[in-house]
Amino acid sequence: MTYSIFKLNALLRLAGLVVLLALLGACTTVVKLNAIDTPLPTLAQAERGYSLVLDRHVNNQGEVDFAELRKDNSASGLPSLEAYVRAIALTSLDSAPTPNGRLAHMINAYNALSMYNVIALDIPPSHAGFAKLNFFLLRKFVIGGQPMSLFTFENDIIRKLNEPRAHFALNCSAVSCPVLPRTAFSADKLDDELDRETRAFFARPENLRIDHAQRTVYFNEILKFYTEDFTPSHATSLIAYAQRYTAMAIPSDYAVVFSLYDWTIANSQRKR
Repeated sequence: MTYSIFKLNALLRLAGLVVLLALLGACTTVVKLNAIDTPLPTLAQAERGYSLVLDRHVNNQGEVDFAELRKDNSASGLPSLEAYVRAIALTSLDSAPTPNGRLAHMINAYNALSMYNVIALDIPPSHAGFAKLNFFLLRKFVIGGQPMSLFTFENDIIRKLNEPRAHFALNCSAVSCPVLPRTAFSADKLDDELDRETRAFFARPENLRIDHAQRTVYFNEILKFYTEDFTPSHATSLIAYAQRYTAMAIPSDYAVVFSLYDWTIANSQRKR
């Protein structure tokens, strides 16, 4: 989840940042595929391997044991994640025959590339500060045959599909991200899966909390980052959108406040 580099306006106002970005841009390289001799698996085979990675290395809170994944050379470990990254690189984003198939592939690809990027960056503690720029914008992957950043992938491709529930399925490996499921998303069940993840998102108090005494509803900042994706085309307000996915009654006249986003890496081995 990147949000126009979280619109980058705040960071871009910092003195000298434009110069810094120019210098960093000159050093930017595409994150290339490792040259290996083993045959490239089909996308379906690679996705099954990715699901094995999710099942083994992701806990029920959506946290990844990155250190264990990095040293796991089994079919449930790093080789399967790398094989999926290779399949993502060589599979056209338009190859799936249905809209749900294309979106499911893109969500899985984004989540896997985010996971891979954390490992490639030697498991940083956080995306906060300038690390955001490197993670989301400066580092590029081959996706469907084209080099692009996670920022470009999300904002220029995934968001154009006009499915706001995707924001509750995309995971950038930060603590405030939606919980990463332990299985990959699927074309034939995607509507149910997106509904499931959206309801689960709003069921977490850190994402939706109502303070009746203060007449205020507190939302995860995802709804601030992507307000235009939810309203007015899909709901009259953020409260109206959230109300579809929660049994809690949210008064429509309450003030809306956004909780500070936690960019700490959702690493199951992190210090608490």
